[in-house]
Amino acid sequence: MNQPDATANRTIDIAWDESGTPIATRFDDPYYSRMDGRMETQHVFLGLNDLPRRWATKAEFTIAELGFGTGLNFLETLATWRTTEKANTARLTYVSFERFPMTSDDLARAISRWPELRDDCAHLLAHWPPPDGFSEINFGDDAALHLTIGDANMMVPAWQGMADAWFLDGFSPAKNPEMWGEALMHAVCDHTEAGGTFATFTAAGWVRRNLQVAGFDVSKAPGYGHKRECLLGRKAEPFT
Repeated sequence: MNQPDATANRTIDIAWDESGTPIATRFDDPYYSRMDGRMETQHVFLGLNDLPRRWATKAEFTIAELGFGTGLNFLETLATWRTTEKANTARLTYVSFERFPMTSDDLARAISRWPELRDDCAHLLAHWPPPDGFSEINFGDDAALHLTIGDANMMVPAWQGMADAWFLDGFSPAKNPEMWGEALMHAVCDHTEAGGTFATFTAAGWVRRNLQVAGFDVSKAPGYGHKRECLLGRKAEPFT
């Protein structure tokens, strides 16, 4: 397919706080929880999307994500996928939309605190940096990462696939509102299978309303760490 011209200035400057957490200076926002990024991924994205239980219900499962960042969500999801009992023919496709990819050195440093993820991170870095547009990296016979580099507001509508679950993990809506706008949330819902779900760390009221208008049934759930609440939702199945 023709790839949309969605490239932009890809420079992303990283600062590191006293806990070793990477901060995107462009948005003045950390990439993951200072408490424990892996536990945040498990609680918000895997837990609220009801994974890995749902992996047993489909031979092929597609996760889509807004904001690849450090790759932690993908690497943690892949690690969980590999330890989950499922059919031998099951396959995971993970599609991530990122406008400002990190440098190889910053990505390696961000993941280095979790040695359990080292091998898959090394495989990811062997294919880094990704090209603009759409590319694919295979992680064995049963899992593949599809990276989409460019403005999500252009790239999500151009994507040809459908997701069973979404990880909405852009920077804070207050600091990066373009990742949470009504048009983009409509595109997310349009590219969600009936009965598909989303989860996100934010509980901002205007984000919740945008998701509801887009077509999701939205609920609140306890957040991770110091965050009191977060959001999850489901796209209604057609009436039969």
